[in-house]
Amino acid sequence: MEIRKLYRAARTGRRLKLAGAALIAAAVLFSTAACGGNAGGNGNSPEVSIMVGGLNKVIYLPAKLTEQLGYFKDEGLNVTLLEEQSGANSTNAVLAGQVNGAVGFYDHTIMVQPKGQCIQSVVQFANIPGEAEVISTKNAAAYQSMKDLEGKNLGMTSFGSSTDFLTQALAGQAGVQNYTPVKVGAGPTFIAQLQQGSIDAGMTTDPTIAQLESSGEGKVLVEMRTADGTKAALGGLYPASSLYMSCDYVQKNPETVQKLANALVKTLRYINANDAATIAAKMPADYAAAGKELYEKSVNDSKGIFNQDGKMDPEGAKNVLRILDTYAADLKGKGGSIDMSKTYTTQFVDKVPAG
Repeated sequence: MEIRKLYRAARTGRRLKLAGAALIAAAVLFSTAACGGNAGGNGNSPEVSIMVGGLNKVIYLPAKLTEQLGYFKDEGLNVTLLEEQSGANSTNAVLAGQVNGAVGFYDHTIMVQPKGQCIQSVVQFANIPGEAEVISTKNAAAYQSMKDLEGKNLGMTSFGSSTDFLTQALAGQAGVQNYTPVKVGAGPTFIAQLQQGSIDAGMTTDPTIAQLESSGEGKVLVEMRTADGTKAALGGLYPASSLYMSCDYVQKNPETVQKLANALVKTLRYINANDAATIAAKMPADYAAAGKELYEKSVNDSKGIFNQDGKMDPEGAKNVLRILDTYAADLKGKGGSIDMSKTYTTQFVDKVPAG
């Protein structure tokens, strides 16, 4: 059973429909039964489904790279990686039980808690976003900082996504009172909207950033692919890409989660030990569709965001809460009710064998 194909057919490029969601859940369960594994994961060959908020985005590179390197299989795991361009949709899929986990931004673990839901980061890939606010070079003279984007159209992957949260934060800190959020996705759709002038600026990642800079069509306005840039933009670190799972799944399937942590931390070590060209060569060929050198550049520009041990920076986590409590429309004023111990755990990465 090819879950990936069923999933893509179900979503047809848009937000999951109810029928599509049912199909995905059924596909995961059927595939698990057919393979003789179990969806939970304490058997000899656990079946695990993970949704990634954009498989070709460099910020989420560890997920696909782990598969390419064979580290999941080394741990005795049968992992299926599914793709959804929006982190918000990935979160919804985890909460609905359609998948076992998601690779997305840590901030979602905080945003869902006031709704009585619990998901937590079990492996923290990065302690900075790896994102940037990008403008068209045609507007470079007029847009010198975020405050110049008052009343403008600002692009993001989707509403309720981490790019949405970050846009709200940057706009709020700059004193921007009004702007129009525009859902533009990522990659080709983002580039097209910027080229056409449908958006004046937008929040995106590599390889999109590398493509726009290489073509001369885009320029970084706010840099959050470095620790210094992130601190300047957000007042501290902002832990972002991670593997997060429902708290219930984590509690019931510790052996499987440990195997996932072992595999992913091994990949993080690999990223830190190798250059961009070596890493890029391990990825699927179509990831470099815009050119080998350009893809290597995109990996090089963002590979520094990844930590080596998969651990959360505690002060960074507090800063994420502060940012969301101050600027995120759905969380403002509710920060005091958040139990941070439920939003992430280091119990699994702490037990990863030295290597």
